[in-house]
Amino acid sequence: MSLTADVKAELITVRDPRPTARVAELTSLLRFSGGLHSIANRVAVEAELDSDVLGRRVARDLVELYGVRPELVHVQGSGTRSGSHYAVRVIEGGETLARQTGLLDQRRRPVRGLPNKLTTGSRGDLAAIWRGAFLAAGSLSEPGRSAALEITCPAPEAAMALVGAAHRLGIPAKAREVRGVPRVVVREGEAIRAALSAMGAERAAAEWDQMRQRREVRAGVNRLVNFDDANLRRSAQAAVAACARVERALEILGDEVPDHLREAGDLRLAHRDASLDELGHHADPPLTKDAVAGRIRRLLAMADKKAETDGIPGTESAVPAGLED
Repeated sequence: MSLTADVKAELITVRDPRPTARVAELTSLLRFSGGLHSIANRVAVEAELDSDVLGRRVARDLVELYGVRPELVHVQGSGTRSGSHYAVRVIEGGETLARQTGLLDQRRRPVRGLPNKLTTGSRGDLAAIWRGAFLAAGSLSEPGRSAALEITCPAPEAAMALVGAAHRLGIPAKAREVRGVPRVVVREGEAIRAALSAMGAERAAAEWDQMRQRREVRAGVNRLVNFDDANLRRSAQAAVAACARVERALEILGDEVPDHLREAGDLRLAHRDASLDELGHHADPPLTKDAVAGRIRRLLAMADKKAETDGIPGTESAVPAGLED
C-alpha cells in the first residue's frame, strides 16, 4: 500500500462520537469529494471516493446524521481520473441535505468555501474538517526534499478555509495553485507529523517520522564519502550515530526526560558536527567535555532501560548498519 492509502485506511477507523465533529467531518468530505450537482433539474449531493469501505461509511453517516437514503455506485475511471472509484449520491432530498450541511446558503447559492460554523468550531471539529478533506482528496509523499502532505481543493475559498483551520490547530499550511488547481500543502517534517496526528492517524504519523529520521541519517552517511581524511570520516560517522541514538532516546522517553539530560541531547542535535568540548562551550552555563559526555551517556542508558522494560527497540536500533557509535 502507498503512504496515502495507509493514512486513509487508518483515518477511516477514527470515530469521534461528538455530533459536531461527525457533522464537520462529513460536510468537509462532501465538499472536497464532489459536493453539489444538478440531476434532472434537482439539486443532488454526490461524493466520489477511492474505496467502497469509505463509501459505505459515508452512506451510513448520511443515514444516521440526516436520515437520508443515499445510493452507492461503483464507477469505472475515465478521463483525468484513472482506476475505479465509488460515488455516494443523494438525489431525493438532496437540496434539503445541502442546506443542512451548509453546502447551500439560505438563498440556494453554493458555498464555495466551508460553512463558517465549522471553521470557527472546537479543535475536535477543526481536526474533523481536515480528516474529511484528506479522506476525500488528500495525499502524502515519502520523506525527503519534496515531502508534502497535500489536499486538492474544489475552489480557492475552500483552500483558504482549510488553511485557516490548520493555523488554528497550530499547523503551518499554505494554499497554492498547481496547473490551475487549488491545493493546500504542508511541507515541513514536524508539521506533516503534527497534521497526521491531529487528524487521528497516530500510527501513520509515527511511521512517517521514523522514515524521515532514517532518511536524514542516511543523508548524513552519504555525506561522509566526501571526506578524504580517515580520522575526520570516523569522527563524522560517530557524530551521525550519536545523533541517531539521541533522537531515538528523546522519542522513547518523551516527557520523562530530566531537564539537564534533555538539554544535553538538544545540544548534540543542534550542533551535530561539534566535538564534545565544543558542545560544552555552547551550553549555558558552559560545561566541561566530561560533563557533556556523562549527561549524554545517562540519557542513552535511561532510554535503553525504558525501551527494554517496554519491549521496544532501544537507541542502537536507530543507528544505520555499518556505523560505529
